[in-house]
Amino acid sequence: MDQSGLIVVLCTGNICRSPMAEGLLAHALAAEDSPLKDLKVISAGVAARHGAPASTNSVTAMKKVGVDISGHQSQPVTPELIDSALVVLVMTETHRAVIQATMDPAPRNIFLLREFMPPEADKEIADPYGGPLLLYEACRDEIVESIPSVIAFLRQEIG
Repeated sequence: MDQSGLIVVLCTGNICRSPMAEGLLAHALAAEDSPLKDLKVISAGVAARHGAPASTNSVTAMKKVGVDISGHQSQPVTPELIDSALVVLVMTETHRAVIQATMDPAPRNIFLLREFMPPEADKEIADPYGGPLLLYEACRDEIVESIPSVIAFLRQEIG
């Protein structure tokens, strides 16, 4: 694995799931010891445009848990971003497939955000885009549930 200290979190448009995951993972890592607390987390999207804010419901769902993502600006994923990442965390197998199909050689450091959870856990996080606040809160909670297993994986890989 690259030792750049960069974690890239990906979803589709980079306005719902990945900004929430970026905020939650960065918040959790800040409470860890070095080298984990020194990791930088950014998000992007496989079909994102530049400069869109996080969705209103994403911002609201995150405020309810004390994490502010109101300053988020979307960005499309680039090969350079993937190449510079220690780990790339995606929401669905489709996101992983898009990255693996568009890069040569296909990167090996791409994982589902929920990949490290127990086998019975759902591994993908559905897109809440356009849904009610409760759907965004459920999405946020799925991300929160995955954070301890991601940190354990990171600790094993670099800590």
